[in-house]
Amino acid sequence: METWMWAILAAAASMAVSAVVFGLIFYRVGYKRRQEKAEAEIGSAEEEAKRIREEGAKEAETRKKEALISAKEEILKQRNEAEKEMKERRSEISRMERRLTQKEENLDKKTEALERKNEQLDKKLKENDALREQIEELRAKEMVILEEISGISVTEAKEELISRVESEVKHELAQRLSELEEEFKEEADSKAKNIISLAIQRCAADHVAETTVSVVSLPNEDMKGRIIGREGRNIQMLEKLTGVELIIDDTPEAITLSGFDPVRREIARITLEKLISDGRIHPTRIEETVEKAGREVEASIKQAGERATFDVGIHGIHPELVRMLGRLKYRTSYGQNVLKHSIEVSLIAGMIADELGIDSTVAKRAGLLHDIGKAQTHEMEGSHVELGVNLAKKYKESREVIHAIEAHHGDVEAQTITAVIIQAADAISAARPGARREDLENYIKRLEKIEEIAKSFGGVDKAFAVQAGREIRVMVKPEEVNDDGMKLIAREMAQKIQEEVKYPGQIKINLIRESRAVDYAK
Repeated sequence: METWMWAILAAAASMAVSAVVFGLIFYRVGYKRRQEKAEAEIGSAEEEAKRIREEGAKEAETRKKEALISAKEEILKQRNEAEKEMKERRSEISRMERRLTQKEENLDKKTEALERKNEQLDKKLKENDALREQIEELRAKEMVILEEISGISVTEAKEELISRVESEVKHELAQRLSELEEEFKEEADSKAKNIISLAIQRCAADHVAETTVSVVSLPNEDMKGRIIGREGRNIQMLEKLTGVELIIDDTPEAITLSGFDPVRREIARITLEKLISDGRIHPTRIEETVEKAGREVEASIKQAGERATFDVGIHGIHPELVRMLGRLKYRTSYGQNVLKHSIEVSLIAGMIADELGIDSTVAKRAGLLHDIGKAQTHEMEGSHVELGVNLAKKYKESREVIHAIEAHHGDVEAQTITAVIIQAADAISAARPGARREDLENYIKRLEKIEEIAKSFGGVDKAFAVQAGREIRVMVKPEEVNDDGMKLIAREMAQKIQEEVKYPGQIKINLIRESRAVDYAK
């Protein structure tokens, strides 16, 4: 049993050894084959890479040759074009050289011709000099003969000639002056009328109205007694607090408020209307109502100033100046409301500026503020022009606006177009029919002053101011003033009236020269 087991174990061991041997043999054979296969694949890949490199080198060489050929062709083409351009330039230069040569030849010919002409002119000048000397000698002899014949010297003859020439020149100068004045006047009148008519037509305006009294309507006649109060206490309190006189007369259902201060009169009117509406009329109630009315008027003043700036389209004005503008609502000048006048001047000035092609904003601003000083004339000393200039400077208005305010009544000479426009717009607003009423005494004094100025000129016989002072008719003495002299007198008279008289609008100077011949048939 043990022998058999050992035999089996030996056989198994032998078989295991054989299997190992065979396995080593097969592994060896497989490794050999795989090595041969890998070497074969590596050789094939190297051959393929070598082939690809050779093909790439051939293709690169081909492309290089093609690029060289293309570059050579491009160079040849550019060279041909450059040669062609050079040929064209050379031909152009040749043509220009030929032209220059021809021009030089022509200039040489012209120079020679000019030299010949200069020589001829020199000869003629010499001949003329000789002739001039002969003429001078003949003239001297002639002057001697003329002096002997006429019996006067050369100096006397010159003086006589100069006198005649001066007379003729004055005559021609007066005629020319007349012609120029007519031409300029026609042209200026046409343009000015066109501009002013356009401005006036586009601006609606109010007429002068009564400004020293206000009328308050009453619901019944019994209200008059209540307003008067017991022993007149109510009416006395009203007059004391408002500074306005209440006139209670026979006018049915109405009370008249009289006062020269329009602000106080407005406060009194509002107070009285409130008292009538409320029905409670006694001194304490009157005092409260007057205070409320004062605040309402102050608010109305501010609103009126803001409304005025809005109406003319001007912004950026200092609030204090706006308030001053509102106060002008209750100021009048010869019956014309000053705020409405300022708005009207602003609009007219803006329209004229637009027609003339300049900045209308500055013109409208200056027109709106030109009478701002009238808001302080009853509180401070000085003319409204001075006060207006001070206000404009205080609240940082522009120099152009300040100058227009300063020059709008001719206190200083206008230096800007805006200042001249404000003068014209102010005159238009003030001088239009119905704009203002004028004190009779001042009106008569102005007419007398105009006539006095006209009579101060030599050769004037009579002078009459007509058409409400818009025209002065002057009768001259025909034996002292001729037709030419009338033009000079009219001009000087107009200048003197401008310097010495203040008036709205313009004054026509009309000189009349009349000659009469009288005889009798017997």
